[in-house]
Formats: sequence, structure tokens, C-alpha cells
Amino acid sequence: MSDACGCGHDEAPDDDGAEADLARWWQVVEIRAAIVAGALLVAALISSVAEGPQYVELGLQVGALVIAGYTFVPSTLRRLARGKIGVGTLMTIAAVGAVVLGEVGEAAMLAFLFAISEGLEEYAVTRTRRGLRALLSLVPDTATVRRGGRELVVSPTDLVVGDTMIVKPGERLATDGTISSGHTALDTSAITGESVPTEAGPGSEVYAGFINGTGVLEVTVTAAARDNSLAKIVRIVEAEQSRKGQAQRLADKIARPLVPSVMIAAGVIAGVGSALGDPRVWVERALVVLVAASPCALAIAIPVTVVAAIGAASKLGVLIKGGAALEALGRIRTVALDKTGTLTRNQPSVVEIATTGGASRAEVLTVAAALEARSEHPLARAILAAADPVTPADDVDAVTGAGLVGSVEGHPVRLGRPGWIEAGALTDDIDRMQRAGATAVLIERDGTVIGAIAVRDELRPEAPTVVAGLRRDGYSVAMLTGDNARTAAALAEQAGIENVHADLRPEDKARIINTLRAHQPTAMVGDGVNDAPALATADLGIAMGAMGTDVAIETADVALMGEDLRHLPSALTHARRSRTIMLQNVGLSLAIITVLMPLALFGVLGLAAVVLVHEIAEIVVIGNGVRAGRTTRLHLPDNSTTTDRPLAKTTQ
Repeated sequence: MSDACGCGHDEAPDDDGAEADLARWWQVVEIRAAIVAGALLVAALISSVAEGPQYVELGLQVGALVIAGYTFVPSTLRRLARGKIGVGTLMTIAAVGAVVLGEVGEAAMLAFLFAISEGLEEYAVTRTRRGLRALLSLVPDTATVRRGGRELVVSPTDLVVGDTMIVKPGERLATDGTISSGHTALDTSAITGESVPTEAGPGSEVYAGFINGTGVLEVTVTAAARDNSLAKIVRIVEAEQSRKGQAQRLADKIARPLVPSVMIAAGVIAGVGSALGDPRVWVERALVVLVAASPCALAIAIPVTVVAAIGAASKLGVLIKGGAALEALGRIRTVALDKTGTLTRNQPSVVEIATTGGASRAEVLTVAAALEARSEHPLARAILAAADPVTPADDVDAVTGAGLVGSVEGHPVRLGRPGWIEAGALTDDIDRMQRAGATAVLIERDGTVIGAIAVRDELRPEAPTVVAGLRRDGYSVAMLTGDNARTAAALAEQAGIENVHADLRPEDKARIINTLRAHQPTAMVGDGVNDAPALATADLGIAMGAMGTDVAIETADVALMGEDLRHLPSALTHARRSRTIMLQNVGLSLAIITVLMPLALFGVLGLAAVVLVHEIAEIVVIGNGVRAGRTTRLHLPDNSTTTDRPLAKTTQ
């Protein structure tokens, strides 16, 4: 929260216990204090109406002032000791001034209303934070583990890497792991937002909070409870929440100079007015102006919205790393999509092998697999899956954006894209493979081409629907890929994308993103590893499949935790709505200050009236900000057939 505000506590609750204490609004200390102070003020009013002893009425008012004032005066003094002036400073000065003028009841009313707003602010922020931390509650209280031939029930915190968990049907996974035995359909909806169960079997990676559907699973633990995917997500978001978005910085920029400016203006009003008229009248008006210009609503307007929106996004399967990312996501107008793993399933397979120079299919595949055994590229998995086990090549080196070089049994070998390796006699084969939408790589041994391998990664079934929806909503959509122009054009036509950039190296993607940014705010959607330069260059980097990719959630501003591309339009819609709420709150906060100041200066409104209007406005702003915590998942129709799509125009 901004120091300019001075609202709330010095520190927000940062542990589960503290947040549990605020599970209900009446458990907030400030609200409890306000209730007691309000009761005392009502008693004072009754005493006044009943014409009771004046000292009783005064005592009740003083009691209300002390109790309500304790919620913000001590924290204000601590900030002043650190040289920070905030809204609490304005309220403290106004209360002291009212007491000096003999208006103890007015001072008590000011403190009472301010305590209510402080408490509601504290409750709103804590309540929305709980939405994110509730992810941790998806971890079960116990886990069954096999140790020493026995099955034991232990706490998830006692699990260690290498343990074998036994997960029965209907049970949640206590931490991340790899299935070693069993087949199932996993319910991942609470984590990734995907409603369709995911088939999994031996070798499949599974994560904390997933629900086992059918069949008993044996899962080898790969992360301790404190390091599992859910804990990691919560830590990252909470750390990134300190980053402020543009709208939040705007609020800070307005609030910081406004507080001392208001204090100076109040001093001038009191001094000049006292010299020209009744000092008591003008000092009181100066105090009212000081309260009227309080920017507390402005300073709380954005933080409440940001925290509510980020917590809600996690329910959509979208990880947004702080206010800056949320605000940037709401401004995006161009979406650049990587091909592999974003538009496609990221499950490539070998569909054809062409040979030349007397080489056999087995030889070509063996040389390719020997090189790819040292690679992390998605194509490597497809080639290795199609080949028999091989001995990795020696001295393997990756040439960025081109391919691999190495040595197999003393023979220099290369594998790479056409152009880097000349196709020669395989030119027609390469052309045919690429027209079919496959990625073709050439294999060379002893300086001579021996074959080509075609690998195809099928388009995600939801991709055409998502692209059509984005374009309908006014977004410009582009595809960036390192694949050749023909392969890229074939896939882009299926997806309905016109703006295609192919044959790109990582640095080329970053250059094109810069070009797109010059026209409109641009987001890059990729895997967070090969697309790192483009993700960093874009106004916003969005990573796909963050549940299993450390690099993705570390480098991107936003991560889609599932593998369904339909999370993307949901995230964009949610962010645009949240940004609209931010701007509404800033506008409302400034409007309140603009209206109240002249009314206070000319004596139309007194101190109590100004405080009441101001704090009601703050409650409205908080309530409006909390609206960002409501989510509506987009229900895009399943893609069936798409017609009348324009042919893709490919830029090389």
C-alpha cells in the first residue's frame, strides 16, 4: 500500500494465522474499535438529548475519540518518525484541531468514521489475498507413502523427494511427482482451470492438488511440500504483488504530493482567513479542507482492485505476477503467438523419412537420434521416440536457430533446417513435407546429405476458435515461428492467422515484437524458454503450461497454468475489466476531492459532513475494487470446421 495513503497498518498480515483471524469482518481490530466508539457516541447523543450532566457527555466523547483514534494515531506517529506524511497525518491534525476548538464530538466522529474505513480496507485486502492463498488448502492433510515395504499415513510436510506416494481414487495429490505405476483420468480443474479430465499413466508428471479419478496410483515424489508447484505459485505472486502497475503508480504520483500540498493549503487558508476575518471560523474551515482533500480513497483504489483481480485470475488457471502485469495485460491490443507448444499440442511425431545417397531410413534416424539425444528441443522428443536406443553423439554443439553439429563414430554430422544445410537431391521432398505442414530437418554425414525427417506437431483443436474470438474482440493476432515459411503458412491457415513471421531465430522474434510494439501494446505468448528474448521484449510475456515449467513462471509476466489455449481470452477479458475498474476508482477518488474541497472552503459542509462523505466514498471505492474478484469463464464453442478463412500471408 502506498506510503502516501497512510491508511491501514504498517504491515499486512503475512502468515496463515493472521489471515485466519480476519475470516469475518467483525474480527478486524479497527472495526471492533469503531463499534465500541460508535456505541459511546450514541450514548453521548442520548445523554445530550436527555440533558444529562455535561461531563458525562464529554467523557463518552473522549472515550470514543481515544478508542477510535488508537487505530490510526500510533501508526501515524511511527510514520512521522520515519519522515513519512500520509492521510493518517491529515486525520490526526484535523482531530487535534477540532479538540483545540472545543469540538470533541466532531473529533470523535472523525476518528470513528476513519476507523471504519481503515477496518473495511484491511478486511477487503485480506479477504482478496485469501483467494490466492486458498490454493494451498488444496493440499490434503495426509498422504499415504510406502516406506520399508509398509504403507504409512504421514503429513505432506514429511514427504521427501524419492518417496513413493499411494494415491487412491478420489484423493488429492499431496505434492508434485511422477507416476510410476497406474493409469487414471486426473481432475486438474482446481489448479489449471481445465474442466476436461487429463489422462495420465507411468511417466506422466502430476502436481499437488490434482485429484485422482480412477485407479490406484503410485507416484514418485519430485518436490517437498514447501517446494511444490502450489507453494511456488503463491510465493511468486506474493513477491510480485509489490510491483505497481501504471494505474497504481498514477495513484501514488497524485497522492504523494497531494498530502503535503493540502497541509500547506490548509495553513494558508487558516493564516490568511484569520488575518481578514474570524480566526476560529477560518481555522475550522482549514481543518475541514484538510480532511476533504484526503487522498485515502485514491491510494486504496488500485491495491484493492489488483489484489482482488490477481486472486480471481488464479481460479481461472491464470498466474498474474503483480499489479504491473495485470495493468499491462489490460492494455494489450496485439497478441503474438509462438507456434510450437502454443498453437500446437507440443507433441510432435515423425511422419516421414526421406533418404538419398544410398543411406537407409534406419541410418538417417540413428544419426539424427544420436544428435538429438543431447538436445532439449521439442523435435528431439519426436525423433528419439521413433528411433531405437542410440549412443549420444560426441562433441554436440547447438547452433542457435539453425541446428546441431557433432560426431558419430568419428564421422562429422549435422542436423538442421533447410538453408543451413543444402537439400540437394531432397529439394522436392523437403518442399512436399513443408506444404503438408510438417517441419523438415536435413541430416548430413561427412559433408553429404543422407536424408530428411518430417516432424509434424498437430494444431490444438481449440486454436482456431481462440484466434477467431481474439480477432472478433479487436485484437491483432500474429504468429512467430522458427519454422520455414511454407510449414508456417499451412498451420496459420488452419488457425485463421493472417500475419505470419517464419524462419525466425530468437533474436528475430524479439526484433519483430519491437516492431509490433511500435503500433500497439503487444503480448508475446510462448513457452518461456526458447522464446525468452521475445517474452522479455514484449510489453507483456505470457507463458503456456506453467505448472511444469520453472523457467516459464520465472521469466513471464503472466503464465497460463494449464495447456488449454482458451485460458488466454479469459485472461485478457478479466484484465481489461479489472483495468476499467481501476480507472473508475481513480476517477471517482479524484472527483470526490474536487467536489469536497470548495464546499469545505466556503463553509457549505462542516467537519463531520465532509468526513462522512469522504469515508462513504472510500467504502464505495473499496466495494468497486472488490468487484475485480468476480470471474466469468468464457465458454468458447468447440472448434469443428472453419470456412472462408483468408490465406496466410507469410513474412520472412
